[in-house]
Amino acid sequence: MVDLKGQYAKIQEEIDAAVLNCIRSAAFINGPEVKNFSAALASYLQVKHVIPCANGTDALQIAMMALDLQPGDEVIVPAFTYVATAEVLGLLGLVPVMVDVDPHTFNITAALIEPAIGPKTKAIVPVHLFGQCTDMEAIMELATKHNLFVIEDTAQAIGATYTTADGRQLKAGTIGHIGCTSFFPSKNLGCYGDGGAIYTNDDTLGHKLSMLANHGQVQKYIHKYIGVNSRLDSIQAAILGVKLPHLEAYSASRGAAADYYDAALKNVDGVRIPVRSAQSTHVFHQYTLIVENGKRDALKKHLEAQGVPAMIYYPIPLNEQEAFSKIGKIAGSLDTTRALCQSVLSLPMHTELEAQEQDFIIGHIIDFLKNS
Repeated sequence: MVDLKGQYAKIQEEIDAAVLNCIRSAAFINGPEVKNFSAALASYLQVKHVIPCANGTDALQIAMMALDLQPGDEVIVPAFTYVATAEVLGLLGLVPVMVDVDPHTFNITAALIEPAIGPKTKAIVPVHLFGQCTDMEAIMELATKHNLFVIEDTAQAIGATYTTADGRQLKAGTIGHIGCTSFFPSKNLGCYGDGGAIYTNDDTLGHKLSMLANHGQVQKYIHKYIGVNSRLDSIQAAILGVKLPHLEAYSASRGAAADYYDAALKNVDGVRIPVRSAQSTHVFHQYTLIVENGKRDALKKHLEAQGVPAMIYYPIPLNEQEAFSKIGKIAGSLDTTRALCQSVLSLPMHTELEAQEQDFIIGHIIDFLKNS
């Protein structure tokens, strides 16, 4: 699904030098590489504060902790997403309220969120799924109307750009009160281990987030909050510092591969190609088809038999997971979510994908659909 070895080969000298410099300095925790990467990412995103942390799940948890939410408070999340989005709510005693998603973009919308807002609702978590932004302007207007926090889960969409009605261009994760991302190796900007970051333009929140990620310390040995120990180590920061200047090129490569898939599959009966939002660029963390007529699982098996990896993101909606059976709430029918869980299939998508590889994949998809 992702060719990390091929990507590394192209930047090997830069990566090796950065890692060796870090090892030779022995500044493994909170070394200069962490500070330099944080500053570079803040500049790229045009956001005031970037707080690196250990992983994307920690980023979400720390964001919730910073908002002083209380046990029993409700937070609206999409039912069609990775578990981490709602998992952190359960850890903090919060109530995930699961709503349906748009059948075209796979993202939540203001229209789907508003009926789920109640007296206990305190926040919304829009997930920029598969690489494009939700309609953040409408969601922010709704949040302002109801006095709610917005925490963007941009683990799959770093580098995506959202265009507002007045023409402003804002990076995913910088529009809500807090943005969270992951640097898991397979992400569009991935390190060689675990890593994550939190963003905000709010000075007070930025200061608090930084403290919470470091044992709640206002300064060494002085603890203002109950915090956590969540750090991006210096070696991972050094790797990310090398890769960040390549992120736009990586996004362009993914976009070109998506265009190639689109052109070949757009008129093929039995599959629907991804829909691209008018308000957002798409950085294609995943290239996800809808396979019609109940043939998704058979197509997946056929591709795998030919040596082509294909993944289902996600086979089971959050509301059907046992972990949330006693703590979660369902708002609405979730019909779209159920349908997507039964029909989505993601194809290989990465920066090193070549046309001949895509031709092989596309050919087997078309052959299967013609003959099944």
